[in-house]
Amino acid sequence: MELANIEKLVEKYENAETSLQEETTLRNYFTGGSVAPHLQEYEYMFNYFATSKDETYTKTIKLEPKKSKKRNLKWLSVAASLVLLFSVFIGKNEYDRYQAKKQFDQISKGLMLLSANLKKGEQAVATLYTYEDTVKKILK
Repeated sequence: MELANIEKLVEKYENAETSLQEETTLRNYFTGGSVAPHLQEYEYMFNYFATSKDETYTKTIKLEPKKSKKRNLKWLSVAASLVLLFSVFIGKNEYDRYQAKKQFDQISKGLMLLSANLKKGEQAVATLYTYEDTVKKILK
């Protein structure tokens, strides 16, 4: 009957449903020495747990103090400020260049219109000169 009980406890142990008392029962059974052959693999596991419980780490561990994140945040804020200033400077230059090009295009358009009107006026004056020359020839 005890073997059937141990098998049920092993199944519960594998499903992580055992209590501390049941685990103690399992540990005592598997470290006792008389284990059923089909449960032999669990004996190795529980013996390992028993021996590893007594192991201790004897070397000293050197811990380095954590560096303050405030220092990193200060440099991060300085870098962000520089990037912001640089982008504003570049943006202002690009905006000024755009405005200058826009003004140049408007002035060019105005001068082209003035040139076209002056050509019309020149043609009208040329027509008047032709008329005047014709009148002079007739009156001569």
